[in-house]
Amino acid sequence: MEFIYEKIFVPHKHSFITRKLKMDPNSDKIHSHKNFELNLITSGAGRRIVGNHISSYQKGDLVLLGPNISHCWEILETEINTEPECIVTHFYENIISSDFFNIPELEPVVNLLKDAKNGIWFKGPKAEKVAATLHKMVNLSGLELYIQLLKVFDLLLKIENREYLALPSSLPSSYKKDGDQINTIYEYVFQNIQEGVKLKEAASLVFMEPSSFCRYFKKKTNKTFMEYVKSVRIGIAAKLLAETDKQVTQICYECGYNNLANFNHYFKITMNKTPSEYRKSFK
Repeated sequence: MEFIYEKIFVPHKHSFITRKLKMDPNSDKIHSHKNFELNLITSGAGRRIVGNHISSYQKGDLVLLGPNISHCWEILETEINTEPECIVTHFYENIISSDFFNIPELEPVVNLLKDAKNGIWFKGPKAEKVAATLHKMVNLSGLELYIQLLKVFDLLLKIENREYLALPSSLPSSYKKDGDQINTIYEYVFQNIQEGVKLKEAASLVFMEPSSFCRYFKKKTNKTFMEYVKSVRIGIAAKLLAETDKQVTQICYECGYNNLANFNHYFKITMNKTPSEYRKSFK
């Protein structure tokens, strides 16, 4: 089974995102990302892989994952036509070091998140209360959404029936090497997005020729290198649109585009809104 690396973009002006997602019946790739993840299965069943732990899952299963742990939710062939879905909350890996969380009242939450480094499966009737709250969160925003997240943490702390999934250090050393290389490439892209990202320079960082690098990056991230660069550009543009009053034309150039028409085209494809429409949603 193949292993890939993801970089999840939590929307700017947010510390987390809660979404209801359709599970991909064709995706059986183990992946990891830097974000914490809380995953609730709302329909479907299959096989769950977390680190070196393998078990079955079904509707109602609730799992909290720490950053960088490998995981995969495979769908049973008999479930593919039922359109399996899940509610997923992703939040920044540095959330536990933020000023807000650095208070005595939230110390149990911080400890819970630290315990999630190898995955926690929450079970029993109390987990159903968490599920009900997560269903509400899908349609909320702003402070009300954040309040519900704190409620979720409070409910999770009260669940005694829990199972710790993976053993520590369950990733092979080769995975760690790949992760370090991919993160080096990610950092290069972020640092050079405005001046210009060059394929040959990115490839040289991991001591590869461009053609070999492109195959390697696609295999490890499930995206082409240019697809990733475009996603970073759009993410930066979204931040500038939400947090500044800069003109759209200026933002276009600051995130690495030199053509406004191309910028508007890719932004709408990615965000399902034009740059102007996206900005209005933050007013």
